[in-house]
Amino acid sequence: MGAAPDARTVREAARRGACAVVLGDTGVEITGQEVSGPGITGPVEAARETGVALLARAEGTGWAEAAALLRSALSYVRAGRADDAGALRGPETAPSLAVLAARVAADVKGSITIEDTRLRVLAHSATGPGADPLRRTVILGGRVPDWRVAELRRSGLLHALWTSEDVIHRPADGDNPERLVVAVRSGREVLGSIWAAADGAALAPDAARHLRTAAGLAAPLLVRERLSESGTAHRREAALRGLLHGLGDRRTHAWSLGLSPDAPCAVVVAERRPDARADDRALDVLALEISAHRPGTGILRGGDRLALFLTGDAAAADHAGAVLGVVRELDAVVSSLPGAPAVWLGVGPVVTPERADLSYGRAGLVVRALREREARASAAGRPRPPRYADAAGAGAALEVLRILDAARPVWESGSGPVHDLIRTDLAAGGELVRTLAAYFDAGGDVPEAARRLVVHANTLRYRLGRVRQRYGVDLDDPDTRLLLTLAARLVPPEGS
Repeated sequence: MGAAPDARTVREAARRGACAVVLGDTGVEITGQEVSGPGITGPVEAARETGVALLARAEGTGWAEAAALLRSALSYVRAGRADDAGALRGPETAPSLAVLAARVAADVKGSITIEDTRLRVLAHSATGPGADPLRRTVILGGRVPDWRVAELRRSGLLHALWTSEDVIHRPADGDNPERLVVAVRSGREVLGSIWAAADGAALAPDAARHLRTAAGLAAPLLVRERLSESGTAHRREAALRGLLHGLGDRRTHAWSLGLSPDAPCAVVVAERRPDARADDRALDVLALEISAHRPGTGILRGGDRLALFLTGDAAAADHAGAVLGVVRELDAVVSSLPGAPAVWLGVGPVVTPERADLSYGRAGLVVRALREREARASAAGRPRPPRYADAAGAGAALEVLRILDAARPVWESGSGPVHDLIRTDLAAGGELVRTLAAYFDAGGDVPEAARRLVVHANTLRYRLGRVRQRYGVDLDDPDTRLLLTLAARLVPPEGS
């Protein structure tokens, strides 16, 4: 539950039936039975009194990952360790998915693949000479091909698999060979699936019964597989974070991610509106969508921002087109969600892995440009602009943002009439700063600026007169106008 060290929180959790409390970013360390950290004595005593376990989230581990690990651990306990499953043991052989696949294949008189929820092959039996081409493709590729996944989705078979607790039989139909498949579950959680295919001969009459038994035996092994992968996933996330933020040895990070030095890659930044509803799940949906339909994409989540690291083997120009295609699909997913959630998608340029931080930085700038473009369109009463763009689509706004970022230190250390005007007005609510911003955005057109501010044109002229008379700022001077334009963009008042 991400609590700070607090005895009352632990006791309340126990009262509500919780078996454990997960401590958040508190500086608490738990090693075996030793607990250390500021203010931890009270919670430890409360935990001992109530029997509630205290868990510490490892540094750098996201809450989504921590929750997944907890679910996996609980599933492992529920499913058991399968040490008593004779079907998983050979002579001097430890229980494993590979042993299970081989034993089940012998029972069903066919070939077996055991897959995770992303349809990656975790284990398979040997294939006979009569194995169909699709089965060979899946085993050689280590996962179900994308075109096949799309076909399974359209036919409704995947939906049936993830929602049914029984063995599903799909008879042969044209180019589609016969299959038996069953989901592997621990309680309500789906862990993966077991697929049986005929190897040139009919499956055993009782093949479905053997698959049901195998699904129960596979559950703890799939949980163990997931838990063992978590360490690798953590290392991959650290490498991805290093590449995107330009930290550490970038060549080593690329190697850890299995990337060649010249592999084309691009970063897409998805960011949601700061005032989005508390229950908005748009970024979660995008992460699931990209994980399911484009395996291998690096995903880094932080607050209201999601970074997607897309790599490819094609030429850089082709990869740029492929990335834009992915972004268009993601935008369509966002558009289909209820409540019209606001998510901007910025596309960075195609670079080599060692320059991924450049692509990430530019993608973030594109998101800022899209956000400001939407704000200006709303103020001008224009239709909402697209939610996604690359550098070319962002246009001149991208370079303006780079200039503003470079000018910010100069502005913050400066002084003079313009600085006095901006600082004094912001302290009083920022009315003049908003007026100047609208005036400059409208190209000096007083009626248009007044319309955007929803005030009379004479009111706007009066405010501009105050700028001249009270602060001695000459709006006809080109340098002063440029400085005011920059200032209005650098320090916008709250609510503008």
